[in-house]
Amino acid sequence: MRPPSLFRSFWIAGFEGACHINSAGVRLDMIAAVQHDRQAAEDYALLRTVGIRTARDGLRWHLIDKGGHYDFSSWAPMVRAARQHRVQVIWALCHYGWPRDIDLFAPAFVDRFARFCRAIAGFLTDQGEETPIFSPMNEISFLSWAVGHMGFMFPHAPGRAEEVKCQLVRAAIAGMEAIWAVNPRARFLHADPLIHVVEPRGRLDLKVAAAAQRAAQFEGWDMLAGRLHPELGGHPRFLDIVGVNYYHANQWEHPDVRMRWEDTPRDERWVPLHRLLAEVAERYRRPLVVGETSHFGVGRAPWLREIAQEVYQARRNGVPLEGVCLYPILDRHDWEDPNHWHHSGLWDLIPDGQGRLHRCLHEEYAAELQRAQQLLTEIGCR
Repeated sequence: MRPPSLFRSFWIAGFEGACHINSAGVRLDMIAAVQHDRQAAEDYALLRTVGIRTARDGLRWHLIDKGGHYDFSSWAPMVRAARQHRVQVIWALCHYGWPRDIDLFAPAFVDRFARFCRAIAGFLTDQGEETPIFSPMNEISFLSWAVGHMGFMFPHAPGRAEEVKCQLVRAAIAGMEAIWAVNPRARFLHADPLIHVVEPRGRLDLKVAAAAQRAAQFEGWDMLAGRLHPELGGHPRFLDIVGVNYYHANQWEHPDVRMRWEDTPRDERWVPLHRLLAEVAERYRRPLVVGETSHFGVGRAPWLREIAQEVYQARRNGVPLEGVCLYPILDRHDWEDPNHWHHSGLWDLIPDGQGRLHRCLHEEYAAELQRAQQLLTEIGCR
């Protein structure tokens, strides 16, 4: 099997970039919350010290799009910093948030996003970027669930999940078309959670419901590819790179009882990651990326150890996996509680007493990353 070739490094750093309005009506700006906007150059330099040369990062639509014009001042320093430190960036164009004057459910949402994407592509072209990679609508299925089922993200519309999903797909397609009109070489990553759902023991009557819940994870990708709701304009060319986001809570009993990754022995219904990756690879036959993965606290290193072993097995089995993104690479606070920090990054954030968040490398996690890099290098994944 050929070595991965899409990214400058197999291991990717993911900067938390959510900028939605949460359940309390507060606009988040996670890039600013961790001071990545102020410390972008230092952050990209840190990546190089641990052998990472590719990052997932975000720009903030609500800050750039001023309605009648675009203000790139919040993003341009990040672009320059990435170039300075030779870090390849996969740019998220919409990480759950958009300008407050746009109605998600109106046709104008699609048009506005397409114009924004065209402007972004033009800016990067002017900066000399030849083959940019974008994530148009981050986590279409998750965002649809958060907005239209649970209602904890703006516009808080329980009961409209399917409508949200279709609208996000329309916007993603329009955005890709707009970018290709500027730069036909652009590539696109579409990431969503990778899950596994089973019926509770002794509840065969819930087997169909569990299977339906599990199958829903594919809807966003299927819509982009034109397999589902073809009236949205989907086509296989739009499903470029498939990103699967995977955490310890991604396998559960229907409807919502988590199977415990941390148990020994583990629930025999737990499906190893390499098998889940093979399923997605067989379904879409597109390049794959683990778009997000991490754990928190003392579980960070053990989780990464298992992920590395599973990824190694997947690659050995022929799964076209192009990379693994550690997300978040910097610690982050909770979307609903800014006082609760997850302790999930490769770098913890320590206030220095002068208003600056110092990046403190988590030594055990970093040592495990080094071992993972060595393991995957054996099969050409550098």
